[in-house]
Amino acid sequence: MKAMVLEAVGSPLRPVDRPDPVPLSGQLMLRVEACAVCRTDLHVCDGDLSEPKLPLIPGHEIVGRVEAVGEGVPSSRVGQRVGVPWLGHTCGCCSFCRNKAENLCDQPQFTGYTRDGGFATHVVADADYAFVLDPQADPVALAPLLCAGLIGWRSLKKAGDGSRIGLYGFGAAAHIIAQVCRWQGREIYAFSRPGDEAAQLFALDLGAAWAGGSDESPPVLLDAAIIFAPVGELVPAALRAVRKGGRVVCGGIHMSDLPAMPYALIWASEASFRSLISRAPTRRNSFRSLARPGSGLIRLSIRSSMPTERLRISGLAG
Repeated sequence: MKAMVLEAVGSPLRPVDRPDPVPLSGQLMLRVEACAVCRTDLHVCDGDLSEPKLPLIPGHEIVGRVEAVGEGVPSSRVGQRVGVPWLGHTCGCCSFCRNKAENLCDQPQFTGYTRDGGFATHVVADADYAFVLDPQADPVALAPLLCAGLIGWRSLKKAGDGSRIGLYGFGAAAHIIAQVCRWQGREIYAFSRPGDEAAQLFALDLGAAWAGGSDESPPVLLDAAIIFAPVGELVPAALRAVRKGGRVVCGGIHMSDLPAMPYALIWASEASFRSLISRAPTRRNSFRSLARPGSGLIRLSIRSSMPTERLRISGLAG
């Protein structure tokens, strides 16, 4: 197989040839049809997430066709189109796994971080963490749902049922969830990097009621705010933007340190502050409603080829 390999933190990915992987018990091997690039992949390569398996094949938004199965996996799975997300394995034995909180597992493995991912022609995955997908859908359009869609949906659920939702960082997850919110009849207030007019226009094009820089205040108080940008300084800004009793949800896997902030931001308004410290959605947090064939719910903005350095700067939509 061919793969792009990270050999040392901070180094460029290198193309290599390897033997095709062999699925072990409980695993399957798939030929990769598409693997989206997530901001977390950059955090892994740059060392912001500090314990990657090295050498490593990154990539955790994988769509592919099953070509082989290991012991204990039904042969009927061969030929299926499946999706493989960030959370790739849990122990099944700890108290969290036993209580349906497997995303808090004491011994997890993460696709494209602690086990090889999808920047390759082939990959192995736990059969229990390979979700069956629509065989007729565009695999490139399905791939971002494996992380941006899942994390976005879970963040939105934690944000509650409020009608005015703020989204800080208008990238992959936000542009998906903005469309879900509009379909649900909610108002979206989008925050981008200051001066990023392209992202703001993109948000308005997707139906946002307002779009501005993260250094601005929205025209109304928000019921909830979701922070997708990995910037800790946005937390106090979001707390100031929500109404009394509002919610602020941090939806990223990595974020810079939170700054010192007045306790009154929380105390005076009884705003709640939540994070997805559980690091990943569980298998129960399904994205099938987003990916169902023919729904027309989500319009994805996709770039099929992009140098990784370009991904580190502003000016991209989706």
